Amino acid sequence: MVPTFFSLSFSRLGLWASGVILVIGFLKLLRLLLRKQKLARAMDSFPGPPTHWLFGHALEIQQTDGLDKVVSWAHQFPYAHPLWFGQFLGFLNIYEPDYVKAVYSRGDPKASDVYDFFLQWIGRGLLVLHGPKWYQHRKLLTPGFHYDVLKPYVAVFAECTHDLLDKWEKKAHEDKSFDIFCDVGHMALDTLMKCTFGKGEKGLSQSRDNNYYLAVSDLTLLTQQRLESFQYHNDFIYWLTPHGRRFLRACQIAHDHTDQVIRKRKEALKDEKEREKMQKRKHLDFLDILLEARDESGLRLSDTDIRAEVDTFMFEGHDTTTSGISWFLYCMALYPEHQQRCREEVREILGDKDSVQWDDLGKMTYLTMCIKESFRLYPPVPQVYRQLSKPVNFVDGRSLPAGSLISLHIYALHRNSTVWPDPEVFDPLRFSPENMSGRHPFAFMPFSAGPRNCIGQQFAMNEIKVVTALCLLRFEFSLDPSRLPIKMPQLILRSKNGIHLHLKSLSRGPGK
Repeated sequence: MVPTFFSLSFSRLGLWASGVILVIGFLKLLRLLLRKQKLARAMDSFPGPPTHWLFGHALEIQQTDGLDKVVSWAHQFPYAHPLWFGQFLGFLNIYEPDYVKAVYSRGDPKASDVYDFFLQWIGRGLLVLHGPKWYQHRKLLTPGFHYDVLKPYVAVFAECTHDLLDKWEKKAHEDKSFDIFCDVGHMALDTLMKCTFGKGEKGLSQSRDNNYYLAVSDLTLLTQQRLESFQYHNDFIYWLTPHGRRFLRACQIAHDHTDQVIRKRKEALKDEKEREKMQKRKHLDFLDILLEARDESGLRLSDTDIRAEVDTFMFEGHDTTTSGISWFLYCMALYPEHQQRCREEVREILGDKDSVQWDDLGKMTYLTMCIKESFRLYPPVPQVYRQLSKPVNFVDGRSLPAGSLISLHIYALHRNSTVWPDPEVFDPLRFSPENMSGRHPFAFMPFSAGPRNCIGQQFAMNEIKVVTALCLLRFEFSLDPSRLPIKMPQLILRSKNGIHLHLKSLSRGPGK
């Protein structure tokens, strides 16, 4: 009797559970269908390329020629066109400066459908915040990127670059090409760790720092993988997979490291002698600035907010810089006449000095123009996303309602032939003062634009100038025709097969 009773109870429970799951699934599907209908209706006046019945445009843009496919669509559909990732996630893809201005001159939030995938790692920092809290954090962090703070970082950039170049010196002697992307990535992450946490942090072992380094590298790859895999977009499913569990472990390592550094730094700052030492240091690191930041009422950032901003800085800062430096060196190898001219400029500026100093950066005019031109052709972040908080009206009379999703395709914008004559030609003089005066302010956006532009863009530009100047002094870069890079649009612009270059060590240069 008892077994029969329990078997009936479990049977009924199973039926109830199945029913609940079916109802939840039906409601979820209904919600997705209604949302799709709303997004599609909003973009009715924007014709676009045909979509796959299941994947939308995702399969086409994930192919090796996906970036150029979008450029061809931009020629076919002026101003903008719908872009669907699967059947339920649709963006208006824009790539025309006046359209970009209509959206990016405002402060609309980032599209949560994309950026919420980062929350488990980076928390709610500047990248994903919006509204009053975003404004508060932006205001508190802005002094941390003042030139007085950035100035001492130049020595850190140079030190990490010299370590990279010493490694390359050994590889160059093998007289064969190698992938520079991974090495540049290690250097960029090492630089960020030193600028964020300082050097020789007491109480933290080298192995713990190395674990943090590996965790950040792993999190970057796992986040990209999740974005590309539709089956991983659901949180419940993703956390049950091996990749999801690996992501959570890496998050825990990164958070434990940052929490411990914050805790030890705050404890040290309670000691008056330690505070005096901090003030006498050659430079404040990013964590120092976050710990000291306060608004007009004296309110400081919470430990959770500090960790979120540190993790955001690490996430946004190392991969983008890696991409920018690597593609610039590829451009130098592809256009040796510009490489030589940059090298001669740097040699003339540095003279007998063995490194780059702050005052040298502003004199590197031709190098800077070449960096910007490489950013135009190979933007480190090829695509960014927003969600409209209010309706927007475009210059041609079309409009979008609040709640609509916007994709800014920076790669296509930078190849807009109405703004950039002969857009595929590498021409640094596009960025000379006389040529820039009449250009649309929203035609060139490697660091975004408007009130939500990249707060760390000057930090990034300074680092890239230091690294590239020292690279060109030490080596001559040339292509490997058998291993040309294959552009791959991810969170950043990568190459599917790496960026393989030949390096020839130069006998003459500062310090030699």
